[in-house]
Amino acid sequence: MGFGETTTEEIERVAHEIVDGAFKVHSQLGPGLLESVYEECLAFELTRRGLLVERQVLVPIIYDGVRLDAGFRIDLLVNKCVLVELKAVEKMIPLYDAQVLTYLKLTGIRLGILLNFNSKLLKDGIKRVVL
Repeated sequence: MGFGETTTEEIERVAHEIVDGAFKVHSQLGPGLLESVYEECLAFELTRRGLLVERQVLVPIIYDGVRLDAGFRIDLLVNKCVLVELKAVEKMIPLYDAQVLTYLKLTGIRLGILLNFNSKLLKDGIKRVVL
């Protein structure tokens, strides 16, 4: 996907800050910690960079015209335009991609970033999901 095909320059700027911040967190902490630790540190890093970071954002389901709380939560929502799903797992599986895609569809957000901090090299644990 080329730059700007389905995302705006602002979304790409925010995405760049997220990935750069994730590299900083990973380089300082390394793999092997709980997901919640990486969430806390990445939220702190992105806030320090001047971004608006919301944690554990509820994603409701609209079923038959009724808004229902199904317990879905976005790990991080950054500047209200990029969602971040964090993992600290041994291996990424297709279910995680589907999870991000579902959150994108339910929220109308265009870009999701899936980060697995349990990768020896973080670059191997980054995936973009575009709606």
